[in-house]
Amino acid sequence: MARQAGFHMTPEEFRRHGRELIDWLARYEERVESLPVLSRVRPGDVAAALPDLAPEAPEPFETVLRDVEQVILPGITHWQSPNFFAFFPANASGPSILGELLSAGLGVQGMLWVTSPACTELETRVLDWLVGLLGLPDRFHSSSAGAGVIQDSASSAALCALLAGRERAARTTNTTGCDGKLVAYASSEAHSSIEKAVRISGVGSDNLRRIEVDEQKRMRPDALEAALHEDRAAGRVPCFVCATVGTTSSQALDPLEPIGKICAEHGVWLHVDAAMAGSAAICPEFRYIQAGLERADSYCFNPHKWLFTNFDCDCFWVADRHALIDALSILPDYLRNRESDSGAVTDYRDWQVPLGRRFRSLKLWFVIRHYGAEGLRHHIREHIRLAQQFATWVREHECFELAAPVPLNLVCFRHVGGDAVNQALLDRLNASGEMYITQTRLDGRLTLRFSIGQTHTEARHVARAWECIVETAERSTGS
Repeated sequence: MARQAGFHMTPEEFRRHGRELIDWLARYEERVESLPVLSRVRPGDVAAALPDLAPEAPEPFETVLRDVEQVILPGITHWQSPNFFAFFPANASGPSILGELLSAGLGVQGMLWVTSPACTELETRVLDWLVGLLGLPDRFHSSSAGAGVIQDSASSAALCALLAGRERAARTTNTTGCDGKLVAYASSEAHSSIEKAVRISGVGSDNLRRIEVDEQKRMRPDALEAALHEDRAAGRVPCFVCATVGTTSSQALDPLEPIGKICAEHGVWLHVDAAMAGSAAICPEFRYIQAGLERADSYCFNPHKWLFTNFDCDCFWVADRHALIDALSILPDYLRNRESDSGAVTDYRDWQVPLGRRFRSLKLWFVIRHYGAEGLRHHIREHIRLAQQFATWVREHECFELAAPVPLNLVCFRHVGGDAVNQALLDRLNASGEMYITQTRLDGRLTLRFSIGQTHTEARHVARAWECIVETAERSTGS
């Protein structure tokens, strides 16, 4: 077909190639279960299959799609496989992918309300929907002093919360910088993003207090209070506490009620990170995990982990929007406009580190409307049911043991034979291509993590995974 308007893809070409790509993705979904979950390429294999120099002349779309199949696909670890039980769910879905496609096609820049009003107002409304769907405190609803915003990740949400807490505690850190007296607190099981945030914010790693945990890996409120008193007595300024609802290693649930009370007494910003586990609160029976959240200054969870929304999409709420805006807003003349100056609209550029922002709420809107609360609850409940079943199998097998409580969809377990046996078991399972699981260390011992939550994972996949684990262990140890 002759090209029109120079080298651009014509509308007809776009239609044709778009159908081809959607068809390819649909076929991928149909066959992903049969593919080795963990990519089998060696370091450098993908790069070696690509030319050293960019093409000088245009190449046909068919050639590009062929290389996707032959070069890119072998180098993919299949996060959308129903046999992916590693790290955390990254459960994309049809409506989410279509919403992302629409966002890409519209190509809007949502830094200000005026640059695309729908981008801002849909985001505010969807975040308000989730306040109700998750049973969050009313103080996070946009009708109050607080409101929600979509960040790219829980890491960015933690950084923004820390910056707000830092500025609220010291008032001048944005202008004069940190003086080495500000202190932040998180449990020894908190995500590494908290340490990264204290580094980026200027608080510094030396001023991050890692609070002891109890036997269930939950932050100890008494240890937090002792650390706060110690720092204040030494002339330091506590500014930020991060509590975790569902730690990365074991899905431990920090006790929010006593932690929140302590933070309120000390006037310290409390941020609650529920990156994966927060999705469970879509079901009323699991909302116990966020008991005490009404004392939090900020809260986040990731729909891109366990709510069928493709990466990136973190929902972040603050109880006082002005504290966040005061910490992050800079207003040069080239961004001024009548609507913003009037105070009648929200400019989400003031709620995040970057200026630019994508239309992320479209895919989340598509997902919520496609599944409805009923559909979302059905799948979350099923994933948790499957995890509890898997935990029962572990508990009842003489050669395996649970390494941590199983409140939701993550099972931490180990073979009783010790670290070397567990490492060999992990390596053999992942090399088989039948599944992918990951590891952590709990109480100094190597522990296997089995995370259930992919879009198309069913009971048969979990049952087969357990069979494979037992069979592999028997072949390796003779027991």
